[in-house]
Amino acid sequence: MEMKQVNAGKLRAIGYDAATRVLRVEFDDRRLLDYAGVPSETWRRLSTSGSAWSYFRDNIEDEYAARRVK
Repeated sequence: MEMKQVNAGKLRAIGYDAATRVLRVEFDDRRLLDYAGVPSETWRRLSTSGSAWSYFRDNIEDEYAARRVK
């Protein structure tokens, strides 16, 4: 999955797989989490947001099931 580097709050990189609707998030502590069932419109809004950390916290963090990536 291609990752887009960001520097927003605790976010360091974000990526999205449209085929599986999985959003991958890398945090400043190097943790990687995959969020399942994320619509492409949510990805578009996150990836173009001027405040990605706030958008992530408000619209993704507690709305979608997360799984830690090894």
